Amino acid sequence: MARLDDKFKSALVGKKIPILTLDNKWHRLFTQSEFTPELKGLEKNLNDLLKRQAKVTTESKELKKIKKKLMDDVVLLADAMGEHPSKKQDKEMSERKRLIEECNEKMDAYEEEMVELPRQINQLNNQLMLITMDICYRKLRQSTDELSEIDEWITGIRRELKKKVVRKKEKEAVIARLYSYMHDIFGVEVIDLFDMEYNLEEKYAKKENAGQTSPENEKETESEETPKS
Repeated sequence: MARLDDKFKSALVGKKIPILTLDNKWHRLFTQSEFTPELKGLEKNLNDLLKRQAKVTTESKELKKIKKKLMDDVVLLADAMGEHPSKKQDKEMSERKRLIEECNEKMDAYEEEMVELPRQINQLNNQLMLITMDICYRKLRQSTDELSEIDEWITGIRRELKKKVVRKKEKEAVIARLYSYMHDIFGVEVIDLFDMEYNLEEKYAKKENAGQTSPENEKETESEETPKS
């Protein structure tokens, strides 16, 4: 996989790959045995990063709302305090400023994380894509090889079938020619006597009919042969 990663790493620069674990079709690419522990691990890590990204985004928005309210409180407190603030007002102002500072620290941390998370997600997603492509192309090569074998087998069967059809027609021509000459030489009555003895026509007719027996005829034959209780 390292060689595969090195080969395609430069080609993937600037390419936007859809998040694979969010696509149901991605899961349908693998059989149960093909979904290896490596794939499961990458899937879990990628999903964890996506959940973290969603959480950070939501909490950042909430922090902005909280900070805005704290800033509004500070403005109102400043107006109310005037030149001679009470101890309670000083305490409330200090508390608001402390909370604003905490919001700023958390928001700064979230901003850094929001910059780093997409990079980590993209890196894991690309890694997952490379493994997926490796598995899929191995399956494609195997299926293509099997398809070629099947095509060769079908071609061979067709060729053999054509030979058999030609051979069948040749034998039918021989039979027809022999009967024609024999009828001309010996006459119908003599040939009929020998047909009854050798039973050739009947055997050939039975063979022809057997190949054309329909399922309905088979059922009728079975019912006729089955003794009544």
